[in-house]
Amino acid sequence: MKDAIIVGGGILGMLTARSLHEAGLKVMIIDQGELGKESTWAGGGILSPLYPWRYPDEISRLAQYSQQRYPALCNALQDETGIDPQWRSSGLVFTDDNEYASAQAWANTWGYELQHLTSAPALHTCEPQLAQHFERGMFMPDIAQVRNPRIADALRTSLRLLPIEIAEHYPVTGLETTDGKVTGVRLGEEVFHSNKVILTTGAWTGLFPEMQALNVNIRPVLGQMILFRGAKGLLNRIVLHEGTYLIPRQDGRILCGSTLEMNDFDKRTTEAAKEALRETAYQMMPALRDLPINNHWAGLRPGSPNGVPYIGEHPEIAGLYVNAGHYRYGVTMALASVDLLTDTMLGKTPRIDPTPYRLDAVRTPTAEFG
Repeated sequence: MKDAIIVGGGILGMLTARSLHEAGLKVMIIDQGELGKESTWAGGGILSPLYPWRYPDEISRLAQYSQQRYPALCNALQDETGIDPQWRSSGLVFTDDNEYASAQAWANTWGYELQHLTSAPALHTCEPQLAQHFERGMFMPDIAQVRNPRIADALRTSLRLLPIEIAEHYPVTGLETTDGKVTGVRLGEEVFHSNKVILTTGAWTGLFPEMQALNVNIRPVLGQMILFRGAKGLLNRIVLHEGTYLIPRQDGRILCGSTLEMNDFDKRTTEAAKEALRETAYQMMPALRDLPINNHWAGLRPGSPNGVPYIGEHPEIAGLYVNAGHYRYGVTMALASVDLLTDTMLGKTPRIDPTPYRLDAVRTPTAEFG
């Protein structure tokens, strides 16, 4: 019998497994596919909400806590596994300053540097590859990124070096409960027993009847991305234009994303989305016209009503915990979310106030979610 079973092997599940193992628990992690190969693999890895001033404080709080701890995690993973997650402080350029007052107020509140680029020369000095029609903008120099497939690979490798039981390609078919307590998980006819079960199941969390009964509102939101292959150093900054971003990788690859589509669990890519992303990318950075597109993929984000994740124990089923609903920012908020959940599970004083993230906390849907 395990002390804890984690269902879902994305970044949240893998970090939770590491944390609980370090606390001395016997841990098992189960995934319906391969660890780290769903939304964790598919995302862009920007360690900030795209327009952070547009989101509730609860998201800024988790993002900032995580941002401060990512360098140490990436260093530790590289030491343990030899895999570099490629944490990189690229900075984030916005191609207009229409929301400068709101952005500056947010930056002052949370202690971020925000530079106001009030002329075309200032903007293009910050990022020379931007199209010439951009005339004003903003720059947050401290925003960093990680390379999603690499941090997923590093975490997966680190778990395999530990005495943690890993079950991949095992879809969980249900939860076992007795007298208001969780007792394990079902995998077809087989039952694995545990006193604690943690659902880090992303977009699939809302399929569990125990979540539906509580009105935990998580739905899949498809995001498609494309990848250009360029020379090292062609683009140096993350660039954000009207919701579309370009992310420069260390080896010269440049990601462009991403769409927001409510297609249930359909992950198929479309030529229409590829063409739309490509044309927007060309408008942002004309030099991309000369580069090949090497890849086009899609992932399912776990959308929640206002982007605030569900983190905590089920109020009616003891020992059942959830850490899901991070929408576009699972990697961005991962370290804080895991520390908050594991503090709660281990009876420690939470380092972050858990109240807004409770499963039964009221979340007012935004227009984007509705």
